[in-house]
Amino acid sequence: MDVHHRAIVLVADGAPAQRAQLGALLHDQYTLREAGDGAAALAAARQLPRPDLLLLEATLPGADGLDGHGVLEQLRACPDTAAIPVLMLVDGGEPQAERRAWQGGAADVVQRPLLAEALQARVATHVKLRRSRELLRHQAGLVEHLVQERTAEQDQMVEAVIWALAALAESRDHKTVNHIRRVQHYVAALARQLQPQPRFAPELSDANIALLFQAAPLHDIGKVGIPDAILLKPGRLTEEEFAVMQRHTIYGRDAIAEVERHLGRSTTFLRYAREIAYSHQEKYDGTGYPQGLAGDAIPLSARLVAVAAVYDALISRRVYKPAFTHETALELIRQGSGEQFDPDLVDALLMVEEEFLDIAARYADVVVDNGTTAPAVAS
Repeated sequence: MDVHHRAIVLVADGAPAQRAQLGALLHDQYTLREAGDGAAALAAARQLPRPDLLLLEATLPGADGLDGHGVLEQLRACPDTAAIPVLMLVDGGEPQAERRAWQGGAADVVQRPLLAEALQARVATHVKLRRSRELLRHQAGLVEHLVQERTAEQDQMVEAVIWALAALAESRDHKTVNHIRRVQHYVAALARQLQPQPRFAPELSDANIALLFQAAPLHDIGKVGIPDAILLKPGRLTEEEFAVMQRHTIYGRDAIAEVERHLGRSTTFLRYAREIAYSHQEKYDGTGYPQGLAGDAIPLSARLVAVAAVYDALISRRVYKPAFTHETALELIRQGSGEQFDPDLVDALLMVEEEFLDIAARYADVVVDNGTTAPAVAS
């Protein structure tokens, strides 16, 4: 609302002489509208720009019971007019009418015969209150917009840092950024499928799924600490080399834990990132690494990434293997249900396999002339 324009006061009274009396008291300071019955009062109240205040006669004539009280009821029932303050005019000695006005949501009640100074003061007070509320609402909206803008900027900065770190880690063993895009979308698809189940519902709120989506790309961040000779070896690793490779989970955990120490606290996002980096190589039957955790002792975040990352590894070409078909990948994961993978997560994958196919196609890699892979343009 423009705080500099003259406030609009709607005078709704069935008697022309009384409307003239009210107009004479108010016309110097306000822009006036008039209505002589209930239907006209409603129409004038809904007219843009809407009035800043309504002086409403309780006994206003109107068809189908649309007197002053009926008009007030309809104004309050409509979101467009509910905030207009109404000063109800009642005859002195009519406590029932006054009580009904208050119960109906009138901002104030003015008794007749009118005391001019009292009426003018009440109108001025309620117009100022109306403008103050509008100003506060405008300022609150401005603050909310600024907060959302700043939050969006911070989210973009965080996402950029996450992607820079994740892409750096993945580039070490010649994976593309589309690999981590696929994994995070697979994780979100699995989480949404599991969300209604009582076993998973407490952890998988909409907000937490969004954080899991953000954290999933960091699953292999610890690979930046693995020597190229081991990370890029095309053949089978020796026991000693495999022991070094296993340490990427510890390096990833320590990197995230260092961020938590620097902040002096953790967040749900950092917890997920740390869990995923440290535990995504654990197996459901306890034969994984680095801790040999089993079952629900493995954080849900890591169990989700384990399924997503293995599926993507299976359908992707690597220096040490060709790409498997979607059907073969599903069969291999199904065979690992209860051993490598949480059976409920495997079941969820089978329920959303069409979504996985769509994600794989949308963020597909292409083989370039030198035999390596590069991101395709995602649609």
